[in-house]
Amino acid sequence: MSTIPALTSLDRLSSAARELISGPMNWIGGEWEDGQSEHTNTIWNPSTGEVLHTAPHATPSQAERAVIAARRAFDEGPWGRTSPAERSAVLQRLADLLESHFDALVEIIIAEVGTPIALARAMQVAMPIENVRWAAGMALKGPMGGYEQPLAPDLHTPPSSSVLQRVPAGVVAGITGYNFPINSVVWKLGPGLAAGCTLVFKSSERTPLSTRALMKLTEMAGVPAGVVNFVSGLGDVGEVITTHAAVDMVMFTGSLKVGKAIQRAAADTVKKTILELGGKSANILLPSITDFDSVVQPSIMRFARNSGQGCGSTTRMLVPRSQYDDFAASVQRFVSGLSVGVPWEESNDLGPLIREEQREFVAGFVDRAVDQGAEIIAGGGYTDGLSGYFYNPTVVGGVDNTWEISREELFGPVGVLIPYDSVEDAIGIAHDSPYGLHAAVYGDPAEALELASRIRAGSVSINGGGYMRPDGPWGGFKLSGYGREMGEDGFQEFFQVKHIQWPIR
Repeated sequence: MSTIPALTSLDRLSSAARELISGPMNWIGGEWEDGQSEHTNTIWNPSTGEVLHTAPHATPSQAERAVIAARRAFDEGPWGRTSPAERSAVLQRLADLLESHFDALVEIIIAEVGTPIALARAMQVAMPIENVRWAAGMALKGPMGGYEQPLAPDLHTPPSSSVLQRVPAGVVAGITGYNFPINSVVWKLGPGLAAGCTLVFKSSERTPLSTRALMKLTEMAGVPAGVVNFVSGLGDVGEVITTHAAVDMVMFTGSLKVGKAIQRAAADTVKKTILELGGKSANILLPSITDFDSVVQPSIMRFARNSGQGCGSTTRMLVPRSQYDDFAASVQRFVSGLSVGVPWEESNDLGPLIREEQREFVAGFVDRAVDQGAEIIAGGGYTDGLSGYFYNPTVVGGVDNTWEISREELFGPVGVLIPYDSVEDAIGIAHDSPYGLHAAVYGDPAEALELASRIRAGSVSINGGGYMRPDGPWGGFKLSGYGREMGEDGFQEFFQVKHIQWPIR
């Protein structure tokens, strides 16, 4: 039974949720501003196809003022002079506010993203709280090697003493995706604030309300004016914050196409860039599995949860050729029991895709594969009786790793089942992809661990393990990008190292 009302429009949200998203959209230098563009952003409810909210986009000049505010806050404001304990306290207050507004944030996520309520609670809201608290602890702990690290005396002529100082990188620009909009910001915001950086964000134009709510909570937490800024706009706004000379580092979560453009744009000012660009991850089922029903649930939900809108989705399921039919039967049984429907109902496993064009994009891959001789093993097609952008979980068989549907990231609840002839063959198929973000292995634990160590991916989950813990770094190999978010490796990205030395008298 539903625990919240049908979130078909913003006026159905609780007063606590509405308070987080009411008013001007942009947060610049400690002031809320309406967008000044002649172009309007329409935010749709993906579960109903109805308009949630409309607001003017921000302009490039507003983006520039946001960057200047962040630069001034870093160079002249109090943030650069705060102690680790003070930064930690601000982050703990933010985590407390996230917790006290937990239900309101879940409502906003459901209305704007369409994530089913159970997943919205666990991944879209609880996980960011855990990450902010982790960042608060990292502010106290400091980067690897510490904020200040003495070196042994150098007795060459002239003899000298040295210290390494790890100082904040400066102004960080963050451009974030729509699928996990609070997480996508928090992974940059938490460690960035912990390190002493200032930040400017541009969210996906599809999900600015979730980011706006988070910005409101940073204001309530007492983050000083200009330390965190948010502009809700289009590519012209993104271009400003990625090319501006006052920005020191750019972080992007999203598509390969846009990531390449950001990398090119940042090159003229030689900015450090951290890119997480998605994947086409492999899910390897080893011959040692004897009960496929025990592994089918995580195998399917790894790519179907959030309606497949996840960068680390393991959409290529690799199974021994001799066991292909047995696993396909398990897939059919499991997928037939999944419920697709409105995300505010507790009983539903999958919600909608973010937009109609995304649903058409996903359906196009499936339709072309079927036209070329592939078979639908389970699921497939639009969901009957619903007005939003719903697409049933789908498993496609009769393909190999050369097919379009096996190589392109769909960002939908669609997986392919590919047979292999040996474990070495499976590794070859897994590596035959331009991406390398994530992988999963199921089978004998020792064998799976040995195989995991050979897979070229930023993260590998064994036998269903793999909660995205805040102290575990996330990022990829190859076209999945470079750099890391979260974990000590991700925290380290927010620092520059300064070597200070003086003569020994």
